[in-house]
Formats: sequence, structure tokens, C-alpha cells
Amino acid sequence: MESRNDFMFRPFGPGGQALPVPGDAPSLDDFDSDDPLRFFKYINAGAPGHLPMPKLMEADEVRRLCNERSSSVLAHYDRLQRILDRHESTIQKRWTKKTKQQRLRILLDGWPNMAPMHRPDFDAFRRETEAQRDAGTKFRDRFMWPYINQEDLLRPKSLLLMLKSRGRHHPCEFAAADGDAMYLGRLTKALVPIFLNCYVVTLNGMTRPEEYGALVAWEDHPDAFEWMHTRRQFLPGEALDILEAQDRLMKFLVHCCEQLLHDIPAAELIGDKYPVQPEPPLKSGVEPDGLDSLAVMAEEAPYRPPGRLDFGRIESLLAARSSAAEDHLWALREDPSYFSNQLLIYKEHRQEMMKDTNGKPHPILQPLKIGVFWERVIGNVLLSAHVELEIFAELRRQAEELKRLQLKYAGTLSPHKDLPDDYLFGILRFRYFLSQLAKEWLNDLKTTVVASPPMRSLFVRLPAEDLNKIIVTMKPGLKQTAAEKELVWLLRTLWEDGEALFFARMPMIADELERLLRAEPRVKDMISGYVAGRIGDLSILCECLRQLDIYQPWANGYENHMVDREEDIKEEMARWRAGWFGIRSTMKSKPMLATFALADPSDKKFHYPAEKRRTKETVEALRQAEANLDAFWEKFDKCLKPGDVKRTALRELLSQNRTLQRTAEWTAPAPTKPSKPAVVSPEDDVIYRPLSTLYFELGASSSTTKLDPIAQPKTKVKTRGTPSQQQQPQQQQQQQQQQQLADAVAALDLDTPQPPAPIPVDARALKVFRTLFFHPAVTSTPGEVAWPDFLHAMAAAGFRAEKLYGSVWHLQPVAPFHEPHPAAKIPFHVARRMGRRLARAYGWFGGLFVLKEK
Repeated sequence: MESRNDFMFRPFGPGGQALPVPGDAPSLDDFDSDDPLRFFKYINAGAPGHLPMPKLMEADEVRRLCNERSSSVLAHYDRLQRILDRHESTIQKRWTKKTKQQRLRILLDGWPNMAPMHRPDFDAFRRETEAQRDAGTKFRDRFMWPYINQEDLLRPKSLLLMLKSRGRHHPCEFAAADGDAMYLGRLTKALVPIFLNCYVVTLNGMTRPEEYGALVAWEDHPDAFEWMHTRRQFLPGEALDILEAQDRLMKFLVHCCEQLLHDIPAAELIGDKYPVQPEPPLKSGVEPDGLDSLAVMAEEAPYRPPGRLDFGRIESLLAARSSAAEDHLWALREDPSYFSNQLLIYKEHRQEMMKDTNGKPHPILQPLKIGVFWERVIGNVLLSAHVELEIFAELRRQAEELKRLQLKYAGTLSPHKDLPDDYLFGILRFRYFLSQLAKEWLNDLKTTVVASPPMRSLFVRLPAEDLNKIIVTMKPGLKQTAAEKELVWLLRTLWEDGEALFFARMPMIADELERLLRAEPRVKDMISGYVAGRIGDLSILCECLRQLDIYQPWANGYENHMVDREEDIKEEMARWRAGWFGIRSTMKSKPMLATFALADPSDKKFHYPAEKRRTKETVEALRQAEANLDAFWEKFDKCLKPGDVKRTALRELLSQNRTLQRTAEWTAPAPTKPSKPAVVSPEDDVIYRPLSTLYFELGASSSTTKLDPIAQPKTKVKTRGTPSQQQQPQQQQQQQQQQQLADAVAALDLDTPQPPAPIPVDARALKVFRTLFFHPAVTSTPGEVAWPDFLHAMAAAGFRAEKLYGSVWHLQPVAPFHEPHPAAKIPFHVARRMGRRLARAYGWFGGLFVLKEK
């Protein structure tokens, strides 16, 4: 997760300029309230570039416009609500039966020149230059109503969702969301609100007609200035834009209803002739196969009621990812094939693997220097694993704290009041951590995307003049499809972390990237499994940020509140980073670099034929690979002293009652076979050893390498007693050490929970579980598992699957898995590892699943 070398990416094509540093804002204590130009400078301090001067408007004119627009909005809302009360079921049926062309006619009749594409504001942003927007954008509608477009509204449910949400929830509930929808237009200066000083307009939480859209002078209400400063209410220019957006939208929705109910006279639509009906349901947020999908939920969000901040969901996502980080580190210690595969996968994403413009390999791949290359690969795989563990453990901790605070204050929060100080500080801290830690993944994308095998043909490395500096550029004269250009632009926007990402915001770019990958199979094939995993991690962070940003009206004031708290939050992050800095520094130490030689997989020392039936040769190969891996981690733990990890998630992981599965010594089978296959326990051919000896305090002179690390007894050995006087002190110490290790293993086994009751599943699911928990005495030949079959099996076992972004699926309650990429087939070695994760988490084993009786 750290920069592996001094990498530079030479821009290709037009690039964004660095954001200019704004001047200092004048103090509110020394400005003249009658000087609107000076106040305008104050409220825009910190905005990128130089904002154009807005149109100035008198209070009477603003009040008149607010009254007209709010009255119109509420009138349309009342009519839409009454129509839905009587006809929503009919509207749903008729819209669903319409052809695409019939739907389009209705949409264009109510909204001429409707933008054809999803997120038309994003498209307009990329089409126009800054100078063109300053001179007056040609796409004002697209920036003001980005959710009004043909691509989204022609889907079967988008319009129906919007009708339901807007017709059954007061417009005040959408005010902040409608203002946030114009974020890109305002930030890029395509939308410039009018300016009126010393006033605020009330929209949030105002359900009474006389309060919705009311213009309030600061001097007329004791809270008016505070409403503006904390952004709980709106500046007059913002409010006028929101009311304009709502007025046109509500008029359009009423028009669509009247078109769908064209056989009923308009005057009779809301009369007594048609009684009020129960509200019909409308489900969505799922893929065509019925599974939950974050991408579908994101696409539908503009058409649903504004979301409610759900720290339970955030905590669930982060708990799942934190668990995955633990399992990843565990698998690196336990499974030789996984350890080796991770190194080889990462090796193929190193820029040293790219040929230069002359077709030559990087000089570090020469035999005399290949050791340095493997040090980089091994060091970064291990450092990344440890850093991810620390990051997600900390984010999970903060989310749990916020979940507790949200419950604590649930009955006292009001849109008319600030959040409690501790709750607000926790949200601001969490948001800052998310934004800063996401850069770990953005930096990783910067170096690995261009080197990934599917993308490598688009880029070229310049000849190396320095082993520690690599320059990559786009291949000259390269022909690309529009979809390929879109993919490169989106990925580049993420990894450059510049003006374009600041304007569009990371969740929007992640949404667009996921949409492109879902819509273009050819483009999806250009994303390697490793890169898909990194995108999936970003999607989790983006979803957390998205959840925070829907917490209106308080979300509008995050930036203002952050001004007074940013230094404290930065200091807290620095202290947290310092807590695990010892891990990072030890990774670069000379003893650790020497230890990495034991992890070099190029000599096949980690060959692990777990899929083969147990023979003497197979068992010996398995045990040898496990011994080689154990030897590396033993050396690793000796380099990583307990003091380095005193306040870390790694310490928590290694000090838990966890064990590694190890293959038992070969035992020849009995000469006779039973008439029926015996039920095989998951422990028939495995023994257990501690996850790490780092916390067993075996003494400075301990040498577990002299012990067979894979031949320790599984049950407690009663060897304590008075040693013989003839025993040498070294032998006594070794016996004590061996007994202490055996006692630790036995204690871990005693803490293992009892296996759960049998789980009946259908034949399709049973086949999957027999592969996940493969045992050569039960299943003759292991095979691949189709991803849909795996999801089906997990659903049969009681899990609910939700598709995130990239390759990540969240299988609730707390089991995240990566969909295989590019083919949706799980190889056996991956399926076996997934089975071990489920065994650790839930105590599952192969014999637990039985065929359901018909």
C-alpha cells in the first residue's frame, strides 16, 4: 500500500491543472454587512479558482420569487399525492406495459430536449472547458437536473420510484438532496446562484406552507445567521435554485401521471369518484437475478426518498472487510499455495514487468539483481496485508463508536439544531479518515493498473536509467474504442487525485466506473482480478462516504465545522499511524530483507498439491511446503518484535486463540475397506499449531526451528515433572519450551466451539459445499465452482448476498468474498481457502451439510 519505487506517470492527453490556492478569508468580525462584494469573497474563500460575480438581487424580489415557487411546488405536490392515493397501482401497471418508445414519448412530451445519457452533468463537465462554462454553459438543465435523463427514466422502475417518493414525502425532505444534486454545476461555475446578503431561506424540515421557502433576515430571527453558517438552511441563491428545480420536477411528474391516465378527465383524477387505495409496494435495488446490488441502489438513489444515515450498515461493511483482512493475513501464514499465488499475482502487476520502448526487460530482472526485485514484491505484499488490517480495524472501531452515539442521541436530534459535539466530532473524524486512507488504494491503482496484464498493451515503459525510478506513458498512435478511452479516463481520474476527482467526487467516479464495467464486457475483460479487488475496496470506502453525505441537513455543514476541528483530527490520525509505524519500519530493515529470501516462490518451495488424493508422496509434499512457510514466518516474527506492534490490530489478531491447520504425518491405510464410507471429520488428517509464537514468550534463546512445527500433539501432553538429574540444562529448557507450545495449542483447541447442527441443503448446494470442504476420502475429484452456484449455496445456508463494486460481494452477516475474474469460475484452490474461512468463522465442515429431504 506504500509506493514501491519512485514512480512517475507522464500525462497523456489533456490533463487537469492544479487547484489554485485561495487567498485568506476576511474575518466576519471586521466586514461591513452593507458590502455584499466583501461578504461574497468571505463565503467563497476556499473555493477553487476565481468564481464569477453573481447577479445581485433585492430582498423584495427574492421574497416574491420564493413565494411563487414554493407555492407552485406545494400545489403540484398536493395534486401528485392525491393522484397517487387513488391511481398509483394503475400507473404502475400501465407504465410497466409500455414499450420503450411509448415511454420515451411521454417523457419528452413533459420534458422536451431531455438529456439522453446517465449523469448528463458529468458528460457536460467533460465536454465544456472552464472558459466555456465561465462564459455561460450550454447545459444548464443537465447541471441542475442530472437525474432527469432518458437512460435512467426509461428503465421500468425509475419513474415509478420517483413518483412514489416525491408524491408521498414532503418537498422539504428533498431540499438538501436537490441542492446537493447541483454540486458539480456549482463547483465548476456552470451554475452561479444569485446573491443577497444578510438573509437565509428556510426549507429543511419546514412542513408548514408559510415556512417553506420563507425569506428570513438575520436581524429578524436569533438563529438565522447560525442556520446559514452551519448550512442547516440555505443562502437565498441556493434556495431559489432548489425551488426552481422542484417546481419543474413536480410539474413534470404530474404531467406523466395525467398522460398515463389519459382516459380519465383531469378534473376527475382527484375527485370523490375514485376512492383512496392502499399504497402498492414497489421493490427494487436488486439485480435481475434477485440479489441485492450496490450499483443498482446507487442508480436508484436519486429517485428514492433521501436515505437515512445507517451506521449499522457502515459497521457491517467494515466489519466484513476487517474480517477479510484478518483472513488474508491468516491465509498468508497458513496456506503455502495462497502465499505463493499472492506473490506471483502481485509480481505480474509490477511495472518492472513491462517492456520498455525498445522491447527490452527492466534491468532489475537480470539474474544478479532479481533478488532485489523479489524483495520489493514480498515486502509490498506483506506490508499491504498488514496496513489493510490496521486501516479496516480502525475504521470499524470508529463506525462502532458512531453507531453507539447514533442510538444514544436518536430521540433528541432535530434538523433545527446542531449535532451533539461528540457525535459531530466522530462523524468529521470518520469522514476525514475515509478520505485520507482511500489514497492508499488510489496510489496502488496508479502503479498497478498500467502494469496489469490486460492493460499493459496500452502503455509503455521508458528505458530505465535508475532502478528506483520508472516512467510509464501511453503508447503513441494507439487506437482505442470509446469505451476503452472512458475506462482509462475514469481510472486516471482516480489515481491522479486532482481537480477532476475534486469536482466529481470519488463516489461518483466509482459509480461511473462500475456502470461502465457492467455495460461493456470487453472493457470488463481489461480489468485484472487484482485491480477489481482494489476497486471493490474503494467501493466500500465510497459507500461509507456516501452514507455520511446523505445525513442532511447536517452534511451541508461538514466543511464549515471541520475548520475548527481539522488540526485535532490530523493529530489523532498521526498518533494512530505512529502506533503501527514499527511494522512499516521493520519491513525495511536489513534483517527483514534477509528474511524475504525464505519467501521467494521461484524455486517451487511452496508447491502444495492439496487437490490430490493422500499418498505418502503427496503428504510429504504438503508437509514440506507447510514447513517452508512456517520457517519463513518464524523468522518474520523474530524480526517483528512485540514492541513494534504494541498498539496494533496485528497484536489483537496474533494474540487470539487461533490455530493453523497442518497436515499430519502419513499413515498407511487399513488393508480392508468398510462396506460404507465412514463420515469424515474435518480433523481426520490435520493437526493444529499456533498462528504465531510472537506472544508465547518462549524466551530469548528459544528455537522452535529445532522442533517439528507440524508434528506438535493436538491434545495436552502430561510431561510436567521433576527432570532427571542427568538431563543437561539445554535439554530441560527445550522440554519446557515444547511443553509450553503444546499447552498453548491444547488450550486453543479447548476453546473451539462445538460444531453447529446439520444444515439441510439441495443437491446443487451440497455439491458446492463438498468442494469448499473437500476431503479426498469423500470426494474423488475436486472441481471448479460456478460463482452463481456458490451464491446459491450461501443463500441456502442463510446468507444474504449484496453485490458491491469491482469483484466484491458482501455475504451478510459478515463474510465478504471476491467474484472470480474474468471467468465466473472458482478454482479449487480458491474454493478450498474459502471453505477454511467459513470453517474459522462459523465452525462449518463438510459433514455438516446434508441433502434436504424432498
